[in-house]
Amino acid sequence: MTIGEKFTAAFIAENRWQLYLKGLGITIEIAFFAAIIGLMLGTVLALMNLSTHKNGKPAVVHYLATAYVDIIRGTPSVLQLLIMWFIVMKSSNNGVLVASLSFGLNSAAYVSEIVRAGILAVDKGQMEAGRSLGLTKGMTMRYVVLPQAMKNIIPPMGNEFITLLKETAIVGYVSLNDLTRAANLIQSRTYEAFMPLIGAAVIYFVVIKALTLALGVLERRLRRSDNR
Repeated sequence: MTIGEKFTAAFIAENRWQLYLKGLGITIEIAFFAAIIGLMLGTVLALMNLSTHKNGKPAVVHYLATAYVDIIRGTPSVLQLLIMWFIVMKSSNNGVLVASLSFGLNSAAYVSEIVRAGILAVDKGQMEAGRSLGLTKGMTMRYVVLPQAMKNIIPPMGNEFITLLKETAIVGYVSLNDLTRAANLIQSRTYEAFMPLIGAAVIYFVVIKALTLALGVLERRLRRSDNR
């Protein structure tokens, strides 16, 4: 087969381009909901990790958050996905929900470290200033520290979303027809691997490159605001 014939078989014949489009939609959907779960849970874990008693010693929730992060970071993503699919939520037939929860719980461990580092980068005097104005510790964290920490948190959070988008390529293990699985299905029909796999790789690259450029624009705007 010529290159043109391979391209036609992989993308044009039987409207196979629709499989890529649907697969990309599932990939983005899983990554989007997983990112939301990861951001919410990761922020909570970061605050738990930073919790201390009045004497400065770590609170109990600090050890719980640390244990969660260690366990998630110490086990493979694909294994976590299989545990979620076959054990935790084996009664569910909603693969997108299961995958979103699995990747969200995984992402939360990494997001918590990003948020924790962003908070610690804010000068300690900001917390003291808020407390001196009569704000509680929680209010100071919410209204004074966190808004300043966001400038340190947003750029690595963008990188985390890009990583999350690529990691969803393993959802084929639970029979979800994401972009990678769409390429595999077309490969099995055409008996030709080059064009389907390269096509999927190009689609991933274009999407991630667009996100990278958008992230670069956001970082430049944040730097300009720092120079004012």
